[in-house]
Amino acid sequence: MLVWLRLTCEGAPVPGVETGRDEMKYMIMTFGGTSGLEGKSPEWIKEMIEFMHRIDVELTESGELVFQQGLADPSQARTVKVQQGVPVATDGPFAESRESLVGFWVVDVENEARAVEIAARISQAADAPIEVRQCMDAPPDDVMEQIST
Repeated sequence: MLVWLRLTCEGAPVPGVETGRDEMKYMIMTFGGTSGLEGKSPEWIKEMIEFMHRIDVELTESGELVFQQGLADPSQARTVKVQQGVPVATDGPFAESRESLVGFWVVDVENEARAVEIAARISQAADAPIEVRQCMDAPPDDVMEQIST
């Protein structure tokens, strides 16, 4: 199972989240497939589930959790593509993708260092690599420059 962290940049205020601090929102996403648990012991899986519950509680109590959700098995996914103006839904994720999004957290933290700290805990529990990437609430400046001329 691979775990990826995508970091989003400062966004609009979120209802219920304290404002006034220079906080940033980050989306922490876990990727994997049903085979991600192959070879894992029932004890390891139980510990992983308990860790996920603990981190949800901790982030909620600290006021950093905006939203979190696990997702259904990728075999239940539908991929939608418009063909000749008509939306067509097919079973499953893209065939080229061996892994898909299995869950995520959106957190509102003081800085990138805190998001990396959270990601490190998830990485250690999942025994998987983490990607940290800033996400954008608007197109990049160079794109905006191209379209404004």
